[in-house]
Amino acid sequence: MSHHIVEVTDLHFTYPDGTPALRGVTFRIVHGESVAIVGANGAGKSTLLRHLNGCLAPETGSLRIGDFPLTRKTLQQVRRTVGMVFQDPDDQLFMPLVRDDVAFGPLNLGLPLEEVEERVTRALATVGAEHLRNRPPHKLSAGEKRSVAIASVLAMDPSILVMDEPSTHLDPKARRRLIGLLKTFEHTKIIATHDLDMVLDLCGRTIVLREGRVAADGPTTEILRNDELLDASRLERPLRLQGCPVCGQR
Repeated sequence: MSHHIVEVTDLHFTYPDGTPALRGVTFRIVHGESVAIVGANGAGKSTLLRHLNGCLAPETGSLRIGDFPLTRKTLQQVRRTVGMVFQDPDDQLFMPLVRDDVAFGPLNLGLPLEEVEERVTRALATVGAEHLRNRPPHKLSAGEKRSVAIASVLAMDPSILVMDEPSTHLDPKARRRLIGLLKTFEHTKIIATHDLDMVLDLCGRTIVLREGRVAADGPTTEILRNDELLDASRLERPLRLQGCPVCGQR
């Protein structure tokens, strides 16, 4: 379906202090793709993601989400389509209780209270956080906050899921649960992360950003085996693709 398509064309963005963040980024993502955005700190990953749901506006260039060019007039429709999980859960959690945060989006869509409650229950169950529903978000651990932030987005039933460093602060069991959860999401996924082993698990395609430009865009296994590209982008092979520290075999 066309509303799942993400198209970015010659996107430029400079922060108010004069720091250039994006310098002509162009790509197209179609329905059902799982795409990783990788790069060193400062490469432009978070800045790019914040453009995809209108948190930031392009300096020049354009974005299209399905049938809608991203403008002020289409912003509400785009945000119904694109679910964004921010790098810092505290940017998303602001209500007195967890259940209120997860219900916030569906309530703003004007959904009936019964459906809102069903979505809250389902989203919290999906991320294994049912026991947190009556807890204040500010009293949660970093990993618990991450799970609740993801639930708050899933409750919106987005067609496109955009996630910024989703495995940060998760313990190994919670990380594995997250990967399993994301594998069940059948629509479009765009994930910015330093967790390249997670990229191998989830994303068939990888876009490498370097100094605000697309340095490479292709099949994940090819990208993550390209040592020259990774070195130039200040990245390393994921652990599963590195040689054995004893015998050196891969």
